[in-house]
Amino acid sequence: MQQDIHALTDPSAKTRREILLRLVAGSLPPQDTRPAVQRGVNLHCHTIYSYNGYGHSPSSLAWLARSQGWYALGTVDFDVLDGVDETLWACAQVGVRGAAGIETRVYLPDRPDAVFNSPGEPGVMYYVGIGFGSSIAPPAARPVLDDLRARAEARNREMVALLNDYLAPVAVDYERDVVPLTPTGNATERHLLIAYDAVARRHFAQRALLVAFWADKLDMPADDVDAFLGDEPHPHDAIRARLMKQGGVGYMAPGPEAFPPLDTVIAAMTACGALPCYAFLDGQSNGEADMAALLESLIERGTLGLVVIPDRNWNVNDTTLQQELVRRLHATLDLASDLGLPVFIGTEMNKPGQLLLDDLRVPALAPFAGQFIAGADLIHAHTVLQRLHGIGYLSEWARGWLPDRRERVAFYAALGSKLRPGTGNEWTITPDLLSSGPEALLAREW
Repeated sequence: MQQDIHALTDPSAKTRREILLRLVAGSLPPQDTRPAVQRGVNLHCHTIYSYNGYGHSPSSLAWLARSQGWYALGTVDFDVLDGVDETLWACAQVGVRGAAGIETRVYLPDRPDAVFNSPGEPGVMYYVGIGFGSSIAPPAARPVLDDLRARAEARNREMVALLNDYLAPVAVDYERDVVPLTPTGNATERHLLIAYDAVARRHFAQRALLVAFWADKLDMPADDVDAFLGDEPHPHDAIRARLMKQGGVGYMAPGPEAFPPLDTVIAAMTACGALPCYAFLDGQSNGEADMAALLESLIERGTLGLVVIPDRNWNVNDTTLQQELVRRLHATLDLASDLGLPVFIGTEMNKPGQLLLDDLRVPALAPFAGQFIAGADLIHAHTVLQRLHGIGYLSEWARGWLPDRRERVAFYAALGSKLRPGTGNEWTITPDLLSSGPEALLAREW
């Protein structure tokens, strides 16, 4: 069984599918009956379709969620929808509330001097869409999504060219050394780091020479390099910070040409039936200093939700900083509630060592646990109804019956708490039931 579980991270989607079906048929863990707040949710797991620090595919994440009793799972990959279908299929197989999305960077031409959630990069914003029903985008959104993928690859290739010049004689061949590291070739900076580490090890077979090479190129003491280098290729933060971040030789300075405009991306997400969401950082940048003004302006542009990474907003060693971060987090969550914005939380997993799941019982998060669970319920109901019946949160049916945003949030959250994943009862929704409106859906026995 352990061998099968490990095989869920296999690069082959066909192999992962076969293994998951075998696991489900033979030994599906029992449903966890604890309250949702004790089980937790992660709606922001990156996967091997971009980068996961533990090597998780959508299928292995679904099995992990069922095995550990998670209440809900959502996957989010950088710049692509490649993992959406596998995520939703796998979650249905194991009986876990599931959702899938995309994360990217956008540019705000009307706010070129404001720093939002991308530190040190004015005018740039990390932005998330969640609640996609398919990996295949409709025609209206396809050019934008194709552009996201192409821009990401172009940035990678340009960075590799810069780094190859600096790191000679170590040089990475993008097709040979990078593309195979992710199933559909959608590489991230961490894949580049792994590739450079691997190529350097091939070039400098002796440990002392390898350490000396990196010590010289990173301008670091050899002992420090030896301490972090390890024995296997790894996406080392020290190398990333010195070479790829601001001030490094491979740093790609963002600007109007680097990323698509925010409004273009929002339109594409909406065309897919997904919820466009702002990704809250920590409230400390000048762009996030007035969160009320920021969120109100984003709502006017089509933003429908808020994404939060809770761990970085409370889990720090500095007590004074922790208190300030928690204060800003709580104020933002209260604001989201007042504005009728659902909140979707998660721990990313795009770096080794990050949490698999937030503990919603810690003092910093416990007052808002119900809000987080409601977000999971909402996106579950939206995904199921949009995927099967075309009546998700953005649908004409939803807007017609529930024109008020807060009423719509309340309905989808309430329905999501009733829809039991993996039971197939969502297939029993009939045209007559839909014509009777939201109250009829909530009133029936699920």
